[in-house]
Amino acid sequence: MPLILPGNVATATASTTYEVANSCRLEDGDSPHMQRSISASPTNEDKYTFSCWVKRGNLVEGVLLGQYSNSSNRAKFGFDSNGKLEYFQVNSGSTSASVATTQLFRDVSAWYHIVLAYDSTQGTAANRIKFYVNGTVVSSYADTSYPAENLDSQLNRSGNLQMIGQDANDDKYFDGYLAEVVLIDGQALDATSFGEYNSDSPTIWQPIDVSGLTFGDDGFYLDFEDSGDLGDDESGKGNDFAETNLAAIDQSTDTCTLNYSVMNPLNDHFGGHTFSQGNLKVVAPSGNAAPAPSTFGLSNGRWYAEVKLTALGSNQTNVGFSANQPTSDQHFLGQHAHQYGYYNGNGKIYNSNDAGTSYGGTYAQGEIVGMYLDLEDNKIYFSIDGTLQNSGTGHTITAAASTDLGAYFFAVQHYDNSTAATYELNFGGTSTFTISSAVSDDNGHGSFEFSPDITGDGSAKKFYAVNSKNLAEFG
Repeated sequence: MPLILPGNVATATASTTYEVANSCRLEDGDSPHMQRSISASPTNEDKYTFSCWVKRGNLVEGVLLGQYSNSSNRAKFGFDSNGKLEYFQVNSGSTSASVATTQLFRDVSAWYHIVLAYDSTQGTAANRIKFYVNGTVVSSYADTSYPAENLDSQLNRSGNLQMIGQDANDDKYFDGYLAEVVLIDGQALDATSFGEYNSDSPTIWQPIDVSGLTFGDDGFYLDFEDSGDLGDDESGKGNDFAETNLAAIDQSTDTCTLNYSVMNPLNDHFGGHTFSQGNLKVVAPSGNAAPAPSTFGLSNGRWYAEVKLTALGSNQTNVGFSANQPTSDQHFLGQHAHQYGYYNGNGKIYNSNDAGTSYGGTYAQGEIVGMYLDLEDNKIYFSIDGTLQNSGTGHTITAAASTDLGAYFFAVQHYDNSTAATYELNFGGTSTFTISSAVSDDNGHGSFEFSPDITGDGSAKKFYAVNSKNLAEFG
């Protein structure tokens, strides 16, 4: 479980040369995808490059770029069920290419830059399909069945249906976030056409402006900046995609240059939670369950997030913070040291299995709870629908450096033998519930329903969205 931004996150520093404003969130349970018919003759059906930035959500088999004419003519590029990156193609009923990495891509907190370069004109078989990840060509493969020389790719072939997020076969929908989705028709490029290493942090790979590239007749560039037309092609070629089961709320500011925290299904020990909507929606099962934590650990600064209970069958719900690793499904939020759970049944804050400290009012289904983590003064605060509880007096917590994990994580937890609960989190980059106010933090980051700033304990305090740039400044 990462306590700081992973090394392959594009923005572990405070600034980058080129900023990506938006991504598109795809939830595999909604069957989301985009599609277009390749009506014009491609510049070269034997040669193209596909590039995108990816932040994974549900770790299922998911197609990034796909095509399915019929069972005898189809192709896909994306992640297999184990988390490997794969290219698979069938021509005239026979498998004509099958290439898969040995490396697994399972980090749900990081953005990956993925490039597929297809060039079947190459005399050397291994040069006909190349994968690049975060600027580096992949050198280790579990499967290396390369296409025959001069074999047309099904993914860039006239008359085919080209799809993003699916291949129209077996419902292998991609789940997560996509940004800067590009196809270059007629050229097999390497990763340096789409990214570069940060000059101040040379191990960090970051995007560059691709608008000046030569896209070719069948090329496209999706920047997702028009929430009402997410499939709009900005390459100048007019190769727009039609969207299916995608809406304006699926536009996100969680991008490869501004990475936001989400909830962490890889750290769901003893929880049994179901994660969806880009890991921002959490369903806690009936029965006992340990807390579900966020992805980014916090050891300094002041941080804010919102949680809305959209399904609640009982009053057995906690929201709060944890710097303690669960050891069983009896590990309730606030039961152990370095955990603090604000309990909806009585408005108390629990810590170390104590009797609870009276803090605020109870909160109900449909209300938004603001969670404030102050690691400068080592206090936490909560609000209900914008009203700060306990008259703005914070609850004292253990300093992060003295906790078991050395950092706090936002967390939610529910325990009831007969009912489940549903939480929808908003860390500022994307919300699964409607935001009418669109309040940002003092750095201009995030879109919240209520203000991250408070007047508590006799002084004004500014809290910030949990993202890579704020972490670089305060974390």
